[in-house]
Amino acid sequence: MGEQIDMNIKYEQLDVLIVGAGISGLGMCYNLKKKRPHNSFAVIEGRENIGGTWDLFKYPGIRSDSDMYTFSYSFKPWTDKEYIGSAERIQNYLHELVRDESLNSYIRFQQKVKVADWNSQQNRWLVTIERSDGSEYHIAAKFFTCCTGYYNYESGYLPDFEGYDDYKGIIAHPQKWPEDLDYSGKNVIVIGSGATAVTIVPSMAKKAAHVTMVQRSPTYVYSRPASDALFRVLSRILPAGITNKIMRAKYTTLQQMVFVLSKKFPDYVRKNIRNMNAKALAGAADVDVHFKPSYNPWDQRMALVPDADIFNSVHEGKTTLITDHIERFTETGLLMKSGKNVEADIIVPATGLDLQLWGGINLCVDGHKVEGNTLTNYKGMMFSQLPNFAWVFGYTNSSWTLKAELTFDYVCRLLDYMEQNNHQSVYPFRDPEAKRETIVGLNSGYVLRALDRLPSQGSEFPWCNKDLYFKDIFAIKHSKLVDDVLRFDDNAPLAEFHKPKSAA
Repeated sequence: MGEQIDMNIKYEQLDVLIVGAGISGLGMCYNLKKKRPHNSFAVIEGRENIGGTWDLFKYPGIRSDSDMYTFSYSFKPWTDKEYIGSAERIQNYLHELVRDESLNSYIRFQQKVKVADWNSQQNRWLVTIERSDGSEYHIAAKFFTCCTGYYNYESGYLPDFEGYDDYKGIIAHPQKWPEDLDYSGKNVIVIGSGATAVTIVPSMAKKAAHVTMVQRSPTYVYSRPASDALFRVLSRILPAGITNKIMRAKYTTLQQMVFVLSKKFPDYVRKNIRNMNAKALAGAADVDVHFKPSYNPWDQRMALVPDADIFNSVHEGKTTLITDHIERFTETGLLMKSGKNVEADIIVPATGLDLQLWGGINLCVDGHKVEGNTLTNYKGMMFSQLPNFAWVFGYTNSSWTLKAELTFDYVCRLLDYMEQNNHQSVYPFRDPEAKRETIVGLNSGYVLRALDRLPSQGSEFPWCNKDLYFKDIFAIKHSKLVDDVLRFDDNAPLAEFHKPKSAA
């Protein structure tokens, strides 16, 4: 079995350990404080500040890629007129929550979880945490909640571009943005077509001499007004809480309608998006070259822009679009496979994220390292044969926070049940030989690059999560907690399941 608690090591005893102080971690912290105030818990945060994504990225124009009425918490209404929230405003919103609810006392900054090992004999997660000065301390936690997001904070994905080191200009990575970068009057190339690229391009174009957006293939891009007319009316006559509920209902419905229509009638949705794009471009660029993806709507995540800003930038001549493959970097810019040379003072490779499980934590069960690709996801939050563990992972087809809040509620309900019935451990059991499918229903590059490392899902609920919020409300939040899958106080199968294959 796993290591015994070393009597020479002092273990801080906690009921719940939360890793990450972004949208997910702060939401979990708030819910535990409100619903289980008698629990002891802490939030471990590797950075100097709260906010996760919204504190890490500093590139121009960074903003939410979904509406703020569903991206914000249901328990803290979004009161700004912004339909799409800037990173600065989102950070202010999160700081307001921490201040108003006195959450700061739970957060331990500049600390990283190095190892988390479930000990079946002790029914505890034995966790090693490293401080910024290199020193370590240890926690024995009854329950572990991972709120670290899904990508590597240290670096993003960068393709192996030929001649990359030959370029003599400035390369500004979105994830490592040089905050003192002055791009006024400069020629800029932005490589990419996803949410980051379509955000950076119109923002930089306001000050740059010119911005060229280079994409290998197009992405579905759709525009919404920067502020919502219904919100402007309701916020004048109704309390913030009621307004928030109406706006959340509106946009959860819209999100789910667009997703279902995209899957059922892809040609219809594709045609509508094309017509909107063509109208916004007004002949300034060929919509069928630059905004006609080869895949169906919602096979990859769509990019949302406010007030058609990227289309306006192209129409006004501030931005040029190039849809072509890059042959190589040159000393002064890029050589495209078509033979076209594109020169720039600054190149921004907005080429995607590097997907990472559990924030890079070395996760173990009884001393055996947990391999993500051996696990099957349960209800979009727990994993087969992984005890007392929940991963807060939001929706891919709508606002992250909608699914995160279902997870907050579920974890608190589960802890209530375990406490009432004096259970020490729980995990969902699944036959290792059962049929498995891809866990994320997207064909995005960052997902495809990591398929061999990702957990799987099954074909039916609760092992299959279809990312449908209205269905999940009933299937997760308002359904019976205990099913024939969850196993309480039964650690016997764990050692065999997590034993390395070579040792079998």
